[in-house]
Amino acid sequence: MQRALQLAQLGKGNVSPNPMVGAVIVYNDTIIGEGYHKKYGEPHAEVNAVASVKTEDLALLQDAEMYVTLEPCSHYGKTPPCADLLVKHRFKKVYVCNLDPNPLVAGRGIKKLEDAGIEVETKLLEDEGFEVNKRFFKAMLQKQPYVILKYAQTADGFVARENFDSKWISNAQSRQLVHKLRAEEDAILVGKNTALYDNPSLTVRDWTGSHPIRIVIDRYLSLPLSYHLFDQSVETLVYNIEKSKETDHLKYIALKEDDFFSSLLNDLFERKIHSVIIEGGSFVLQQFIDQRLWDEAHVFTSSTSKFGKGISAPLLTNKEKVKAKNILGDDYSIYYRLKD
Repeated sequence: MQRALQLAQLGKGNVSPNPMVGAVIVYNDTIIGEGYHKKYGEPHAEVNAVASVKTEDLALLQDAEMYVTLEPCSHYGKTPPCADLLVKHRFKKVYVCNLDPNPLVAGRGIKKLEDAGIEVETKLLEDEGFEVNKRFFKAMLQKQPYVILKYAQTADGFVARENFDSKWISNAQSRQLVHKLRAEEDAILVGKNTALYDNPSLTVRDWTGSHPIRIVIDRYLSLPLSYHLFDQSVETLVYNIEKSKETDHLKYIALKEDDFFSSLLNDLFERKIHSVIIEGGSFVLQQFIDQRLWDEAHVFTSSTSKFGKGISAPLLTNKEKVKAKNILGDDYSIYYRLKD
């Protein structure tokens, strides 16, 4: 199952809104096939694992075991049900890491296997599997995307100078890591001031991967349309309180001022956006923190940059540090929000 979880993560950034899934086929303690879900709309992990088995070994499947990180699907979606494939090949036993909370599956895959006489064991490395698919599980169980905060702060605790200039706090290697993070998530969000003063593209340039959907909060639609965010090269959502209008790559979505941020996340879920990085500015970040609408925070702290005065970094509260490393002098820390 550990190998299956490793395989699953190879699909990061390419399979959303589907979960990341890996599968390993074992016969007599030897792996004879393995696969993972590579891209949304393409074959699932179980299909790719069976396809990897040598033709001369296909007859062994009826005496083989499959280890799969998520309950095999039992319904027709973009692809046929994986549970049917396992029944067809009459696997001896199937080990499942996590049950699927999707109402379209939710135990039906397990039942289909058991009704066909296949032994099933569940919850193998369940916690590790939940961590791998934390975005998918939050979307399915809470109907909101997984929210990741990201910001860089100086050694004396500022995210920008008084004139809103923030270049450059972190070093080049830290900035490259940020592009990797962008490539792994569905969307990226900034507030009006960050868009106004930085004119960011919010794209993936220093890493290989797809551009996230761009999101900007511009309540009164005051940002210049000449800015990079409006070049329509990448799908962009503009959340505001004035108008709703949608074209192919530029969508204006009006929300009520009350519960603005929570409503924004609800709308993202309805659009099948299961994860979003909040990249600033400090006010927007603090709103997500204060309203307990965040799940994870990535904080880069420079050991050399100091502004003396400026715009203070957000105050991250109710947190638990889970990881820290040094990136050429930058402290890179990851926090999880403590659950209510």
